[in-house]
Amino acid sequence: MLSGDIPPNQTIYIKNLNEKVKKEELKRSLYALFSQYGRILDVVALKTPRLRGQAWVAFSEVTAASNAVRQMQNFPFYEKPMRIQYAKTKSDCVAKADGSFVPREKKKKQEEKAEKKRRAEEAHQSAMPNGTTGNGGSNATFRHANPNAAEATPNNILFIENLPHETSSMMLQVLFQQYPGFREVRMIEAKPGIAFVEFEDDVQSSMAMQALQGFKIDPQHPMAISFAKK
Repeated sequence: MLSGDIPPNQTIYIKNLNEKVKKEELKRSLYALFSQYGRILDVVALKTPRLRGQAWVAFSEVTAASNAVRQMQNFPFYEKPMRIQYAKTKSDCVAKADGSFVPREKKKKQEEKAEKKRRAEEAHQSAMPNGTTGNGGSNATFRHANPNAAEATPNNILFIENLPHETSSMMLQVLFQQYPGFREVRMIEAKPGIAFVEFEDDVQSSMAMQALQGFKIDPQHPMAISFAKK
């Protein structure tokens, strides 16, 4: 493992990310992918030349970070295998939470101030729906049966609703390709917020449905998954 001599902590460092992906889409995709391991405090991805292709994800629990490092190592993310290790230094938001935050060198203060303000606004919006569930609980709370699920016979194609309008097919592919039998994602340009995901058979599509029912691509949008009508 890449994290050999770095002690486990709540923040993971990811490199070898696809540099062509826009920053906001990258952050949303990382949030969606890693929030299945626990509550996320912050996702940091900067597009400066020195930090391109890298990101940091801060969890509320060390165990969540450990699971993410172990299970997502070399996961193909936007067609490149992620290289993941524990961050060498504690994330600012984690340090502030436990009272150990120390300001950085003076030359970095202005840059950090602007970044922190932006992150604080995002954190405030995301903390309210996710704030009380603890490790792994952010998704479990919403894993209810979709009321429309009984309307269609189980088959190999899933119908996904309640997606944020900015969701891309690649973001969904990143989520669903973790499950056996994944074939493709189909989105309808004229109807944002919905998508179809195809698997090889209905057993494999059912497994993905159970695992991702109610999964939140962003804090306000728990996915509603049912079998597609044929």
